[in-house]
Amino acid sequence: MKTLIIFFPSIESGGVEKIFYHLLNNFSLKFKKVIVVTSSKIKKNKIPKKIKFLKPNSIFWLDKSRIVKSIVCFFLALGLYSKKEKIIISFQSNIISIILAKIIRCKIITRLNTSPEKYINSFLKRIFFHCFYKCSNEIIVNSFEFKKNLKKILKLNSQVIYNPIALPKKISKKKIDYFHNYKDLKILSIGRLTDQKDHLTLIKSLNLIKKEGFRFKLYLIGQGYNYKKILSVIKNYKLNKWIKLAGFKKNAYEFMNSADLFILSSKYEGLPNVLIEAQYFGVPVISSDCSSGPKEILLNEKAGTTFKTGNYFDLKNKIKLFLENKNSFYKKAKFAKKQLYRFQNKIIEEKYYKILTKHFNKKIN
Repeated sequence: MKTLIIFFPSIESGGVEKIFYHLLNNFSLKFKKVIVVTSSKIKKNKIPKKIKFLKPNSIFWLDKSRIVKSIVCFFLALGLYSKKEKIIISFQSNIISIILAKIIRCKIITRLNTSPEKYINSFLKRIFFHCFYKCSNEIIVNSFEFKKNLKKILKLNSQVIYNPIALPKKISKKKIDYFHNYKDLKILSIGRLTDQKDHLTLIKSLNLIKKEGFRFKLYLIGQGYNYKKILSVIKNYKLNKWIKLAGFKKNAYEFMNSADLFILSSKYEGLPNVLIEAQYFGVPVISSDCSSGPKEILLNEKAGTTFKTGNYFDLKNKIKLFLENKNSFYKKAKFAKKQLYRFQNKIIEEKYYKILTKHFNKKIN
């Protein structure tokens, strides 16, 4: 029996989690035996009954770091050694999962979520990651810019498969109470409160907007280790009445319909789902021009507007541009929605299935 093993030690809320649950449902239809190796809680209502889990019996590991969870999963998965045909798909902790694949003698497909500029910044690191990643039977990345960067930095080939996006069939009618009866600029931003998402650049730009006499409200959805830091900056700028830290929201994209403008301020990304979701709702987008996904999603500014990553003066100017010329932004939003066919789930699912069946039909060297 062919066995598909999904290695995902620390399942955290966000875009990768959504992709995982979506693909897991599809894999359960395509393959008879699917095993998920994890040290995290599972949302059982989202999982087909036939999926099997290999996870610690104790809840002791639930609040441990990603690296600790990865090591635990590594030792748990050693028990999967057998002569039966199997493939690992690594969603996380790729180095550990590659070592695991070599020990239990199976193929591995490595799925990379973040462009390598983030963590590969020296000659020794390039050698290290090149040596490990080249041991993968296939590398999957989520944008063509990502593929280009991987080739440039690590001299490795990869396959591009966009993220599957579970877009709703109907536009949500949910409204944000914070915006109720508010007639000035309503801004929405969604993302974990981490350094990567760079909310400080967004807040600094809004402080400049306020000083120039423009009125706005920002509803920021997300939770993370930077909460206190971000809250402190908001208080220092006296923006408490202008910015709402809303915390985690289930199905946050459903609030898109409440906003005039969506802003993504990240330092780096893979292929940010929130931009695609904003486009589905017809919301104009301003995003940092970071690597690797935003410019590709926004079709080099034909489907949205970008600002220089980390430059809050440039972001301030782009927000002013929206306020002064909304029609051009809405034209881009209308064009963007027509281009969403690129992210159709059936196309993406078929690409994964072709790669998996190709490697199931090949013998290990």
